[in-house]
Amino acid sequence: MSMAGEPMAALREAVAVVRRRTRLEPEIGIILGTGLGALAADIEVEAAIPYGELPHFRLSTVESHMGRLLLGRLAGKRVVAMQGRFHRYEGYTLHQITFPVRTLFLLGARTLIISNACGGMHPLWAPGELVLLDDHINLLGDNPLIGPNLDELGPRFPDMSEPYDPALQRLAEAVALELRIPLHRGVYVAVPGPNLETRAEYRMLRSMGADVVGMSTVPEVIVARHMGMRVLGVSIITDACLPDALQPADIQAIIRTATEAEPKLTALIKGVLARLE
Repeated sequence: MSMAGEPMAALREAVAVVRRRTRLEPEIGIILGTGLGALAADIEVEAAIPYGELPHFRLSTVESHMGRLLLGRLAGKRVVAMQGRFHRYEGYTLHQITFPVRTLFLLGARTLIISNACGGMHPLWAPGELVLLDDHINLLGDNPLIGPNLDELGPRFPDMSEPYDPALQRLAEAVALELRIPLHRGVYVAVPGPNLETRAEYRMLRSMGADVVGMSTVPEVIVARHMGMRVLGVSIITDACLPDALQPADIQAIIRTATEAEPKLTALIKGVLARLE
């Protein structure tokens, strides 16, 4: 992907394969993260395409990620959902990680709903609770926009003063209130992983102003905002990352917590979609 023309050609190839499978033009893109795949069961699917059949898509190597692109309807809206995403720790470049987001945009999606599992560093928030992302910090040491700018898709220097759409946040808060789902609002920090953080690292991240920490989301949001997409981000807190009371991480427990919180997130996202103009 050395020249600016090459990524566009690759993107068009991926779009062409999807177009051969379905005529559906999605309005909304959804990225289903760790333990959050069940929302896929609620989609009236017109086409389910394994990543392996999509040119230039990588394969998801994380056990809780399916690795399919789903196109169909959810809560009355036309959607395209990534069932499983890619991470920096899998060895992928940020260009490879965000290639699917560019594809969603070229398929027609102008709003991106993004979910993830995260570690909670706010002392008053508990595992299993949802956090509405209001801002983020990129500590991946890299940026998906580095390299030639794709002028067809967005500006060289995109503004990031509001990475998460304020109107979508207000809508999500109204839906959460109606459904009686507790919903915090906070700052997400992205780190490369795959190891979880040390106590000193949690202290540093907290003192920086982060409420939750994870290993995804930020590259996808940067690319979505570069293209002018509206973004709504919601995290499930899967473990308490309080440096003075830190327990060794249990990955199975983390995935279990995400899965148990899934119905709340599913209800929230469906409620938002149903009310979107």
